[in-house]
Amino acid sequence: MFYYLFKYLDQAFDLPGAGAFQYISFRAALAVITSLLISMVFGKSMIRLIQKKQIGESVRELGLDGQMEKAGTPTMGGLIILSAILVPTLFFARLDNIYIILMLISTLWLGTIGFIDDYIKVFKKNKKGLAGKFKILGQVSLGLVIGLTILFNDNIVIREKIPTPDTGTTILESVENQLPAKVQFSNEAVKSTKTTIPFVKNNELDYARALKFFGKNYQDWAFLIYVPLVILIIIGVSNGANLTDGLDGLATGTSAIVGATLGILAWVSGNIIFADYLNIMYIPNLGELAIYISAFVGACIGFLWYNSFPAQVFMGDTGSLSLGGAIAVCAVLIRKELLIPVLCGIFLAESLSVMIQVGWFKYTRIRFGEGRRIFKMAPLHHHYQMRGYPEPKIVQRFLIIGILLAVFSVITLKMR
Repeated sequence: MFYYLFKYLDQAFDLPGAGAFQYISFRAALAVITSLLISMVFGKSMIRLIQKKQIGESVRELGLDGQMEKAGTPTMGGLIILSAILVPTLFFARLDNIYIILMLISTLWLGTIGFIDDYIKVFKKNKKGLAGKFKILGQVSLGLVIGLTILFNDNIVIREKIPTPDTGTTILESVENQLPAKVQFSNEAVKSTKTTIPFVKNNELDYARALKFFGKNYQDWAFLIYVPLVILIIIGVSNGANLTDGLDGLATGTSAIVGATLGILAWVSGNIIFADYLNIMYIPNLGELAIYISAFVGACIGFLWYNSFPAQVFMGDTGSLSLGGAIAVCAVLIRKELLIPVLCGIFLAESLSVMIQVGWFKYTRIRFGEGRRIFKMAPLHHHYQMRGYPEPKIVQRFLIIGILLAVFSVITLKMR
């Protein structure tokens, strides 16, 4: 919104300072500041409103230290997160950018599903919330929209790398040495189902190549592989974030770390100089995504002000589903979805612990007539609670691991 306003003021009246809004870095800084203010300042008022409406968390007696003390803590705090993401993005991002549009749709879509789930739990007093099949249906629907848009929208393109005939001086080296730049990307933007493979020198994989047996027009059938993959990623990451939301500040802090890392990856992938230097895929117009990600990180950090131990508010499914879904869609858009097992390692560990626990319990019940468990309790963070670790220590150690995974994810850009 402000981008267009100040662009007009700059062109029409040559207003001093108005041109700064043309820079992504400037608008990203404003977005993160605004999101922090919304979540920290207006968040307090929203918490009071939630308390007035008596929207409190009901908990089960699970034998966990400090669990029953959480009863009555305001929930549905995900509304604070959604506000702190959406408002700055609408203010400072270019709203004609397809990547921004898809991120706004994803955030609202999964935020709505989470809100319905929380509403049923809180107001209808149904602890089961929204039936799982409806959650999955909503996630699948979003995956269809995102996958098909990436495949068929003409604004989502990449610029192929082309070899240089000389010594291979990069664009960055040319700029530093004041030499004529040797463009290593094709001038023609193309539709592609390529993605980035970590740890591999020639680090691009085209999903469509798996369908070469279809004949010369095999790329027309790429949706058979690509769309289901996008659906699985959205389901997996959004549910992983949901499972991680069990300790004060854990899901919020983890999401902030992952979001900041995705922001770095989006920045370099959308900048032709850095893309050339790092020998990674160049995606035109992707840099605008930094505005959304800045708001995302600011919202998470601001919400952590109230969500850190002991939490004054819980995000509920309104927050966890939308945060996880936004991370998944962002990773797909910047073509770094194969990094998710590393970058979102905390989400993955939490999800795997549940699947392993349930699978082993069912197997041993059939095999031995009695269900057995591998973990004292799943998800994984509850296992450590049962072993006597204090909640803040578990959260801090998980976040330290998350930071290590984030740093490792960034250095994969050059570690091949």
